[in-house]
Amino acid sequence: MPSVEKRPAAYQALMVGLLSLNFGILFFDRNALNFLMPFVQPDLHLTNTQVGLLASALSLTWAISAFVVGRYSDKTGRRKSIIIIATLAFSVCSFVSGVAASFAMLFGARLLMGFAEGGVLPISQSLTAEDVSPERRGLAMGIMQNFGSNLLGSFVAPVLLVTFATMFGWRHAFFLAGLPGIASALLLWWLIKEPAPHPDTGTAARPHLTIAQAFGHRNIQICAIVAILLVSYLVVCWAFMPLFLTKVRGFDPHAMGWLMGTLGISAAIGSFVVPGISDIIGRKPVMIAVPLLGVILPLGAMFFGGSPYILAVIFFFGWALNGVFPLFMATIPSETVDPRHTATVLGLVIGTGEVLGGVLSPTLAGAAADRFGLTAPLWIMAGLCIVAGLLAFMLVETAPARRAPARPESAPSM
Repeated sequence: MPSVEKRPAAYQALMVGLLSLNFGILFFDRNALNFLMPFVQPDLHLTNTQVGLLASALSLTWAISAFVVGRYSDKTGRRKSIIIIATLAFSVCSFVSGVAASFAMLFGARLLMGFAEGGVLPISQSLTAEDVSPERRGLAMGIMQNFGSNLLGSFVAPVLLVTFATMFGWRHAFFLAGLPGIASALLLWWLIKEPAPHPDTGTAARPHLTIAQAFGHRNIQICAIVAILLVSYLVVCWAFMPLFLTKVRGFDPHAMGWLMGTLGISAAIGSFVVPGISDIIGRKPVMIAVPLLGVILPLGAMFFGGSPYILAVIFFFGWALNGVFPLFMATIPSETVDPRHTATVLGLVIGTGEVLGGVLSPTLAGAAADRFGLTAPLWIMAGLCIVAGLLAFMLVETAPARRAPARPESAPSM
């Protein structure tokens, strides 16, 4: 595969920063309902099962969009225009959520939001993989996926939205969440460039990659399974941790917002630390150790009865698990397959995780919470991260610093 000349370092940094900001605004919108649920649930008379269904609805259409839009992007070579359209679309969906008067209307708004948002991550990570130098790829992909999404979606969102909802109502908080995406779309249109084409990207040189061929790589198989497990961990935490902290632990919404905001600080820092370490010591050891650390978060929430500040520290270190998401969703798959199929494979891994993890797990966790209480989703979280860490032992190392120049697995013939 002939190499493609990378853009100047200054542009690489600008691109990663803007894509990270845009994905952060996306997650600000996606997570808004979770943090506002203590206000929305009693107002719309939702059951815990319906809370889970709302999370599942977004994950379902997110998964479909991730694969379909990612594949379309690879086929046409278009990245920039798709991201801009998607950003405007999910911003509109946030406004629609704010006017929902029933479960059905809110359910429909979440379905639309998931479809608007799903293609953004695989295309953003494809841009990063194509335009950032290989020796900084892990760090760049970590910052792109985790820094903005967690700084805005997991830290700013709970603190700002809960405060705003307390003062002005949850509907106005959704309106607030929809505004930044419009500005982000304008910045992307102004500053981002389409990636330079590969030297051999003629029509004959763009072979069709089937799902079976993609899953012919062991790394893709493991990454997809880990995606199911850890996406489940995240969406269950987002959907039920705010309710657990307020209803079971007795924290007021303000304290809950700050505890959930701790997760955003943790993941924002982890966006540099975890993928950066993987550039040095390899992807595999990080993929084993960090998910296992995630068990302390649900256990701490259930059993630690001391100072809320110490509980926030437990949340901080437990959420380091979030730092491996760019590795199994983007970096390892992009280092395993032909670069011409990056968005397709990333969309496949992300879509698998969202369908089988994001769709099923919150509904099942909600049903478990209705039957056994709100501790049930937290026990589910603990088991998910343990299994994910153990499965990572089966990965083949892909980090450029830890392997020979040849790819770890040869691509299936096409």
